[in-house]
Amino acid sequence: MRVAVLASGHGSNLQALLDAFRDPDAAAAVALVVSNKAGAGALERAAAAGVPTATIAEDGRDAMRLLALLAEHRIELVVLAGYLKRVPDDVVRAFRGRMLNVHPALLPAFGGPGMYGRRVHEAVLKSGARVSGATVHLVDEQYDHGEIVAQWPVPVRADDTPETLAARVLAVEHRLLPAVVLAFARHGAAPGACDPASAAGAPAVSLPRSLDDALAAR
Repeated sequence: MRVAVLASGHGSNLQALLDAFRDPDAAAAVALVVSNKAGAGALERAAAAGVPTATIAEDGRDAMRLLALLAEHRIELVVLAGYLKRVPDDVVRAFRGRMLNVHPALLPAFGGPGMYGRRVHEAVLKSGARVSGATVHLVDEQYDHGEIVAQWPVPVRADDTPETLAARVLAVEHRLLPAVVLAFARHGAAPGACDPASAAGAPAVSLPRSLDDALAAR
């Protein structure tokens, strides 16, 4: 399955995908990386891996240009990995059921407009929540709203800062996102949704069997 990754920042989740798909027999391959920021580290990571890259300017024609790029590279699945720009509705509609996003909290909590990066972890700590985690979900026209595909919780510790919590959640994202994409590629559709574990100390949610197998193989 040919995957396009959209990223705005350093691209650590992109790197996790590149590493997971390094085997030429892998069910998925990153075929295009797109950013809204010309200096994004994700573009450098992609170039180092020999993956085509593009930057989409926010000039009112970004939907048309993005759709053209996705068609040119024969993209079958779009993955938002730290992409901080709202995907145009035309693109969402064109890839309905074939666009995934990773979010650094257990949705539907701590999601929505403006909830990204450090802001998410600050909100989690301010709320007094004892568990956070990562969510992979299908993308629709609303921020952080589409059907949840998989979640992996992590404990929130009494001495956590936004930075320490972010690091713990990011480590989980690096395992969960490639597993979901590989499962998607093998089955041609998103696996069934997962419920978050009830215990803060649980190492992972109860995943569909295909995701269990994918994680076990890593």
